[in-house]
Amino acid sequence: MFGECCGRWLAGEAAPTAQQLMRSRFTAFAVGDVGYLLATWHPSTRPADLELDPGTRWLRLDIDRTVRGGPLDREGIVEFTAHSRGHGERGSQHEVSTFVREGGRWFYVDAAG
Repeated sequence: MFGECCGRWLAGEAAPTAQQLMRSRFTAFAVGDVGYLLATWHPSTRPADLELDPGTRWLRLDIDRTVRGGPLDREGIVEFTAHSRGHGERGSQHEVSTFVREGGRWFYVDAAG
């Protein structure tokens, strides 16, 4: 399942839609792939480094809606809720994330809570 869903994106193949990039970024958070997260973050908003909380386990991603973000679009929005468990508690994070496509690749730009 990992290979069918997101493994190929984490291996370097360009995700064809903003939603697929969002799913692969969630997977990268789940498996601790900081390199992929930074590589798919737009340079205009990308932090110099990123430290993940080893005590957080990402469990499920629910896509609430998408606006544009298809293979021929230049920008897109993905609204999602990511569910986690960490430090003895369950949690969720809701975001409306913006993406841009440049040079045939989608990049995460930023998010509103």
